[in-house]
Amino acid sequence: MQERCDRPATRRTVGAAACALAAGCVGLDGPSPENPARGEVTQMTALELTSPAFDDGEQIPRKDGYRAENVNPPLAIDGVPDEAVSLALVMDDPDAVEPAGKVWDHWVVWNVPPDRREIPEDWTPGDAMEGTNDYGEVGYGGPNPPDREHRYRFKLFALDSSLSLPADTDTDADALGEAMAGHIVGQTQLEGTYPA
Repeated sequence: MQERCDRPATRRTVGAAACALAAGCVGLDGPSPENPARGEVTQMTALELTSPAFDDGEQIPRKDGYRAENVNPPLAIDGVPDEAVSLALVMDDPDAVEPAGKVWDHWVVWNVPPDRREIPEDWTPGDAMEGTNDYGEVGYGGPNPPDREHRYRFKLFALDSSLSLPADTDTDADALGEAMAGHIVGQTQLEGTYPA
């Protein structure tokens, strides 16, 4: 299965398109004030996300791809604000933008304990929740660009509360972003690339 930009419209994508056209609230991949999980993340506080597997802006290991081993790369977390109650993570591909401004979502995680300092490779979170990615699967879905090298953003959010969301196909990045709004006390972004 490849990342595609021609998925059937859903209530969420139709709503996003209407919002973008009528109110101008969402650009092709600009930030959305209504949904902090969308668009680029501007650094807030000293929160930091790095990976021992790749540097910011560098290539994600081939084995992490969807058609390879499909395992998440290891991540390291630092600078979590004292007031954080939980962490959330969204991995997406801004180069797979649809006409409605929707990017391809690869990983949606929330209620990560704020004292967690690493996410190991091929993580199965027993202490956090995972939602659905745009492959229609719960959990991590690795890069699989259909046409050229794409960028992949790992966006980490420190929240002042835990979130009550179902860990299944009912929770995607849009739902997570809506639930996070107004609760972010820190945020950061790590970006990697992956060739076709």
